[in-house]
Amino acid sequence: MTVRETCKLAKDHVAYPALLTPEEKNRILDIMASALIKNSASIIAANKTDIENGKDLPAYLIDRLRLTEDRIKGIAEGITQLIALEDPTDKVVASWTNHAGLKIERVTVPLGVIGIIYEARPNVTCDVIALCVKTGNAVVLRGSKDAFLTNSELVRVIKQALNDGGFESEFIQLIEDTTRKGAEDFMHADEYVDVLIPRGSANLIQTTKKNATMPVIETGAGNCHIYIEKTADIQIALDILLNGKLQRPGVCNALESILIDKAAADSMLPVLLKALSDNKVVIHGCNDTVKICNAAGIPVVAATEEDYGKEYLGYEISCKTVSGVDEAIKHINNYSTHHSETIITRDDSAAQKFLREIDSAAVYVNASTRFTDGFEFGFGAELGISTQKLHARGPLGPEQLTSFKYRVTGNGQCRK
Repeated sequence: MTVRETCKLAKDHVAYPALLTPEEKNRILDIMASALIKNSASIIAANKTDIENGKDLPAYLIDRLRLTEDRIKGIAEGITQLIALEDPTDKVVASWTNHAGLKIERVTVPLGVIGIIYEARPNVTCDVIALCVKTGNAVVLRGSKDAFLTNSELVRVIKQALNDGGFESEFIQLIEDTTRKGAEDFMHADEYVDVLIPRGSANLIQTTKKNATMPVIETGAGNCHIYIEKTADIQIALDILLNGKLQRPGVCNALESILIDKAAADSMLPVLLKALSDNKVVIHGCNDTVKICNAAGIPVVAATEEDYGKEYLGYEISCKTVSGVDEAIKHINNYSTHHSETIITRDDSAAQKFLREIDSAAVYVNASTRFTDGFEFGFGAELGISTQKLHARGPLGPEQLTSFKYRVTGNGQCRK
């Protein structure tokens, strides 16, 4: 099928998920989770072929692409977690009677057909389908060629399980055209797709924003900061820094930038940066950082202006000293991608100022930015982390995939 035919097929079946009862949606989610576990061998086999075909990809993309039994179990767990959540549709969020005696209700409804274009992350395939089931939306998926075999097998397994369970599955569609032309056709299919969500590189996101003819929810890159304030507990700072940088350096909520108060730099930086260096992390430092690292025998590269705004997606990080919380906030708001930032401090006034003035989707005090995730926030799966302000921000969970309509009831009123 062509891209437009695929999108049209999803549109033709958009009413089906919207009219499912909460119980039916949860039954589908249970079927999905069980099917993924049951078919993990065939999924991993397809994934292995994708990895072999993509052996020249960067290490962080290989990590994102790889599926294991544990990762499949984690995906299934996220789907199961959605079952316990309240159904986000058909909720009356406000009601009132106007001057003419009309009863007006604002009620949550599905968005319609959600399109997602993404790169080398087959877990997204399952997360998106599950969230669209929970929210009553139809879905069109367009993954990259690097994960095509894995995505195809995941969609086949899920649709077959739904059919075997007595449910329709045509509201779930996978675009088979992974060419640049296929992506362009998808971005122009506004006749059938109500909203498009790009998830991947900054280039993919910007290309989608510039070319899509339907509304776009931007899931942004993650130049995430850790600010170590002068009163910080060094052990907490070290634990959070290593977790944020090393656990999965290729994901969008990993740390990419360190800011530290000059008053604490001489005592704390040697400990913090040595730990990073011992783990093969390349440090791009300001002049103060270079002096401290040289004195401590820690390898360091002089930072450029570009380094402070860079999402490395690997074993690199920038480091800069600041005069205090005001300079830290100014620096972050200037260079950040408005994803996730954390302050390490024992000063409550500094913490509250940071929380209030940082303009990012998630702002933390004494905790790792790695928690910016739909699963960790209790949303079950997620479609990504929105770094824009309309209409959703932060992890895109069930509530963020709904719109609303007004239900108005009268008894013969006419406007004068």
